[in-house]
Amino acid sequence: MKIAHFVQGYKPAIGGTEYLMQRVSEQLVGRYGDDVTVYTTNAYNCEVFNHRGVETMAPGREVIDGVKVVRYKVFNQLAPALNLAQKIGYRWHLPRNDLVRTLYSGPILPGLLAGLGKIEADVVCASSFPLMHMHYAAMAARRLGVPLVLHGGLHPQDGWGFDRKVIYRLIEKADAYIANTNYERDFLLGKDIDGRKIHVVGVGTDPEKFAEADGTDIRRRYGLNGCPVITFVGQQGGHKGIETLLKAMPLVWRQAPEARLMIAGSRTKYSEVLDAVIAGFEPAQRAKIVIINNFSEDEKPQIIAAGDILALPSGFESFGITFLEAWAAGKPVIGCRSGAIPSVVSDGLNGILVDYKDHRELAGALLELIFDTEMRRRLADEGREHVLKNYTWEIVAGKFRSIYYKAAPA
Repeated sequence: MKIAHFVQGYKPAIGGTEYLMQRVSEQLVGRYGDDVTVYTTNAYNCEVFNHRGVETMAPGREVIDGVKVVRYKVFNQLAPALNLAQKIGYRWHLPRNDLVRTLYSGPILPGLLAGLGKIEADVVCASSFPLMHMHYAAMAARRLGVPLVLHGGLHPQDGWGFDRKVIYRLIEKADAYIANTNYERDFLLGKDIDGRKIHVVGVGTDPEKFAEADGTDIRRRYGLNGCPVITFVGQQGGHKGIETLLKAMPLVWRQAPEARLMIAGSRTKYSEVLDAVIAGFEPAQRAKIVIINNFSEDEKPQIIAAGDILALPSGFESFGITFLEAWAAGKPVIGCRSGAIPSVVSDGLNGILVDYKDHRELAGALLELIFDTEMRRRLADEGREHVLKNYTWEIVAGKFRSIYYKAAPA
């Protein structure tokens, strides 16, 4: 099968959606012999879509692990004007402000628009909203006369990003839709999307890679030996709850002064806010915080293995792949009772859920796991079993391909 994937970034770009589409593409090529071409940007992360002066990679064509990758240069020169326009339109609820927000969100890719007529595929799949490349994919599918499959990655709590009629009109026109969770499916049913086209799949991980990971070097490198380590792994974004985690730590240190916090993830503009928060801690407290910026994907298993508890107190996730990775590594997880997260983490069964931005409840959950080793083991074991049954890359890619095949029989 000849497959065209559209995604906002691709290896070595960092992000959950980027990694999902990378691994699905690799599986389709390696396991099924499909011809997969990824159409993407030259961005390392989405900041370049509406901020000038952000580092990018070279545009062009290459083959990575059997996957053909075509990167297009991001055009962001209109970002300041579009930012002003979308702010005014959103504040005053002006007609079609959702379109202006979409233009501002980007990516604007003149090269891809010019080359749409040259794309060859039996099926087109794009991930994820609310970004512009989803609409480029729809144009490509329409020109080719082939089915369009959308993997939305919706975050309904983010009104600015996802309260856009243009998103749901496009989903209505798609031949199939891949949802990460039952929460996302139910949200779309509430938008009167035909339930027959919605398929709940989720994301994947490599269980053995995380199970076999050894965090000894990370612990030694950062002076963590003998200490209970709380780990956050993810992009340093404003909605990720890192500030809440930092606010919880002084409460944790009152009862567990030996505890350490490790924050690992790619830096964003928001990282400057986190820097300021950490600078406000006393020197002895700052010494208990480890920051690992912009690590490679190959380092992630060792980072997660070095911790004892994974805390991801995010306000919204379309899924939360880090939960799977922590479970695979034998670590208990803490998430929030928000959005899709309770569809992934079952409170008391394979993790603990707390209210978003409630640093006191988060501190209580952290202390409970620090002092109850049996609970840590039980939650982690349940989580690993959940991963093995549902969320290996082989299982996830097979489900993607089945959806493609039903939409466009070879």
